Amino acid sequence: MSKKHQKPDRAEEPPVSEPPTAAEAREEPFAQAASTPSPEELEALRARAAQADEHYHRYLRAVADLDNFRKRATRDREEAIKYANEKLLSRLIPVLDSFEMALASLEEAPPAVRDGVRMIYNQLLAALKESGLEPIDAAGQAFDPSLHEAVSMQETAEVPDGHVAQQLRKGYRLNGRLIRPASVVVARAPEAETASPAGPASEDGGQA
Repeated sequence: MSKKHQKPDRAEEPPVSEPPTAAEAREEPFAQAASTPSPEELEALRARAAQADEHYHRYLRAVADLDNFRKRATRDREEAIKYANEKLLSRLIPVLDSFEMALASLEEAPPAVRDGVRMIYNQLLAALKESGLEPIDAAGQAFDPSLHEAVSMQETAEVPDGHVAQQLRKGYRLNGRLIRPASVVVARAPEAETASPAGPASEDGGQA
């Protein structure tokens, strides 16, 4: 074929850039972020980190305060239920005192009367015990100022020193809480008798 019929060579066209793929589009912001931040950006990041840390600690304190509040509310509610009858039971304690004095005075009464009063007393005491009332029997026990109220002291050798020689009035606790101390007489060891020192015997001597 002659040169006249040859087609002229086409000029080379510049390569056409293809649009980025979806993966490349997602990675592009991270690639830009990987560049070294400016000092202003670093300072802003530090401030935001400090603020986030402060907010986190505030959150922890708020959670702890809320937990403590719930525990305190639960404890207060249980205490209120546990001691709801304290005033009523405190008013019934003198009734028990009256029953005990009546029983002490009925030693010479007919058995039917004495047994009837004792039965009523036992029923009342059992009902109060079911509500958490507990009598304190201090007779013969070591004096305890947290449970006993000393009315007087008595010198005696029959009871150890510092122990309860006589209980004048019972004490009571309600579910472990003291609502009335026991009135007692505390024993005190008698003072040892000391003999007065004898002076030297004087002799009347004389010569006739």
